[in-house]
Amino acid sequence: MRRRIIVSSGSTLFAMSFFQDAIGINGLGCSSTILRQLFNGQVGVFKYKQGSTSYCSPASDLTSRRGVFSRRHYGSVELLNSSDNDSPLNAGRFRVETGERSFEEPGSPLNSPIHLENPEFQTRWYFKYFLGKLHQNYVYIDTEKDVYVLSVVVTDTNNHNVPQYRAILWTKTGAKKICLPYNPSKPQTVKGILGHLDMDRVEKGPKEIFNPEIQKEILVLEEQEGSVNFKFGVLYAKEGQSSDDDFFSNETGSDQFERFLKLLGDRIKLKGWDKFKAGLDVKANTTGAETVYTVYEGHEIMFHVSTMLPYSTDNKQQVERKRHIGNDIVNIIFWDGDPNCIPSFKPGMMKTRFTHIFAVVTYNPETLRYRLSVFSQESVPLFGPPLPTPPEFFDAEEFRDFLLVKLMNGEKAAVNNPMFTQKRERTLEMLIKNLYLDYMPEHNMLNRRAFSDVIQDANTSRRKEDARRAEFVRIGQTLKLKTIREGNAPTSLISTGLLKTQPWEPQHYHSDFSHPIIASDSWGDRLVIATELGTFVLEEDLPMRLMFDKSVCVRQISVVEAHGLLILRKDKGKDGKICVFRLIDFEAESSEVCARTKTDCREHKIEKTKGCHLYALSRPGSSHLRMVVAVGRKLLLFTWKHSAEWLVWCCPTVELDCVVDGFTFVRELECFEPAQIVTLIDGTKGVHDGVKQDNQICIGYKHQYDLINEKNGDTLQLFQIDTNKNVTLVSAIDIYEDEEAELLLSYNYASHFQKLKEEVFNDFDIHWNSEPVHIVCAFPYVMAFTADTIEIRLIVNGNLVNTMTMPDLTLISSKYDIYFASSAFPSPSQRDRLAADGLDICSTPPPSPSFKFPPSPN
Repeated sequence: MRRRIIVSSGSTLFAMSFFQDAIGINGLGCSSTILRQLFNGQVGVFKYKQGSTSYCSPASDLTSRRGVFSRRHYGSVELLNSSDNDSPLNAGRFRVETGERSFEEPGSPLNSPIHLENPEFQTRWYFKYFLGKLHQNYVYIDTEKDVYVLSVVVTDTNNHNVPQYRAILWTKTGAKKICLPYNPSKPQTVKGILGHLDMDRVEKGPKEIFNPEIQKEILVLEEQEGSVNFKFGVLYAKEGQSSDDDFFSNETGSDQFERFLKLLGDRIKLKGWDKFKAGLDVKANTTGAETVYTVYEGHEIMFHVSTMLPYSTDNKQQVERKRHIGNDIVNIIFWDGDPNCIPSFKPGMMKTRFTHIFAVVTYNPETLRYRLSVFSQESVPLFGPPLPTPPEFFDAEEFRDFLLVKLMNGEKAAVNNPMFTQKRERTLEMLIKNLYLDYMPEHNMLNRRAFSDVIQDANTSRRKEDARRAEFVRIGQTLKLKTIREGNAPTSLISTGLLKTQPWEPQHYHSDFSHPIIASDSWGDRLVIATELGTFVLEEDLPMRLMFDKSVCVRQISVVEAHGLLILRKDKGKDGKICVFRLIDFEAESSEVCARTKTDCREHKIEKTKGCHLYALSRPGSSHLRMVVAVGRKLLLFTWKHSAEWLVWCCPTVELDCVVDGFTFVRELECFEPAQIVTLIDGTKGVHDGVKQDNQICIGYKHQYDLINEKNGDTLQLFQIDTNKNVTLVSAIDIYEDEEAELLLSYNYASHFQKLKEEVFNDFDIHWNSEPVHIVCAFPYVMAFTADTIEIRLIVNGNLVNTMTMPDLTLISSKYDIYFASSAFPSPSQRDRLAADGLDICSTPPPSPSFKFPPSPN
């Protein structure tokens, strides 16, 4: 499935493309990436390959499944009993991932996208952006007597010269993080930042803590998010064995098991080991003489291998082995048996309450393939990557990558289940309260900054604070260096292959486009862009063509290729109206290629739409086209009277009147307030009764989203947002899980999953680090386009995958390929070429706007 991303920077456009396999509604693969570059007249072709097989399909397939996804690809929950009928306590509900699909479901390819979810180098903000830089830390109590710590820094965004505020609110339930734009003429206040974090109940004004030692305490708070290093148990089991006593009693493993251990990592001597120890004895060999260790994407991983831990001939339970493996959140079970039979392992065979995930690995010496299945306790949130269909791996290195990422993501997910979150909440509450008691004595007059004071810019500070600031930064830098040396840094550089190449690197696409974009859409490989100077067709390697001159003030535009139509909304207020054109009239081969004027639009307008301020179209890919036009509090429903097939037979010869009158007015509907957001939802067959549901219209206004039945106008209040909040509605996107329609409702910093039936809802919302301007769904991803970043998360669990810095970002189109505009700097390869041309390019970030290091004393 191809997706191209276009970027413009003042006078330059960039392009980024990536391919994703076409496998029906599954949409799990990401096999290869083609990056096309146009820069200074030179064209290069690059390919990013993930896996050994390429899958691609027409980009038009993307539309039909843009919002289609299924959580069933991540396993089904089953009640699994222990093999021992006398041990019912060992039974439990587990999510079982076998990679198998029903006959109705398409399978996923071997090279499904493999991502470390919530990567620490992007989620551990305090270590990355605060520590070693001047920043402010505040402590306060709310009306419920809960203590909070607020950390704020003004920092550059990934060396793109985009200063912004980053704020972390430390609470007993975890850290809340947001980015806010930085405006030196209008600095943020502490109160304003807390408002963005939905923290309005403040009993005592936040006080800034000037003591630099507080950085140590806050770093400890961040470390409660989980270790950056991992320890996994590896247990050798043989066919016919039915309990953990049997497994732990295997003194040695087979040749296949030894080959598997060699694949996992390096065999290391424990005595004198000075890196990550994972609880093993490195002085006296009391936990064995050797073990297996590796580093993956900057994370140290130690394996507790059953056959390498001490074995006792007198202790049937092998307590020394159980003590380590039984206390690992994730266990690998290497099952040695008939490769043509399904392993008989069940989680109930393991007498442990701590291990939450079991990965069962088998090896077939006849086919030279590894096979994987995964058991996760029901309380563990979904995590990826989903198993391929079938779950077999011929390439051992591919299997290693998949297995390690699956286990690391699994442990991160498991620590968010109730057993661990309750303990973590108690720990965080104690640490925050102790911090308050240690740093907030009432007699400390240094804590004098008022609640409404601004976040200070160091360049305007008093000189007498320079020494304090220098000491604050020095202690932070020392602490950061110490953490790195100990191997506990979330941005550890221990691994030579720290980060894989991301498939989203932007590339130049077109030059010399500097006009602010008002409205836009894609048209095949072309772009239709409306500006104050007119509406243009932009095509790679060709000069821009003017479609409408500046007398036509286009405010919204849509290219409906399936029906051969160009639909636009022009003018504002009472003069707003919808116009309809034939696409063929704008083709370069057409004899009528001159720019249209305001006069030309008169005979193309739909009279009934006068005074409109918004319109929405039905989902691309459906046979019949529907349009809803918002005029004040009225919603006007139209249908295009021709099917998509009509275009093939009649459109090239159809008269103009047939196009203008092609939209048939159906009915007028009422809403309570003028709609800010309109989304059309296709009626689907009921999951249980198979009855076709009515088409619906979702509208958003003020603090709520409503659902209106297209047929009878019945209105349901779907989702209400706290009326005490300042709300910015972003979008309502129709998505389909297993063909059941639901909505992704976005506002402020959140995206909420909402079933169309009010009583049904999902148990999590997606929380964005920056406030979205647009949301794009492309399973398995959901992307937030903000003012200066593209934040990419997984739709099934909301976990962060990647954040791309894109200054002055504007989404152009996401209908098929994804197009956007930005003033982003060239990619690293382009930087190298510019440097070779003698251009001066600074590779270090500019000084932070919040800190000017004091001059060294004479």
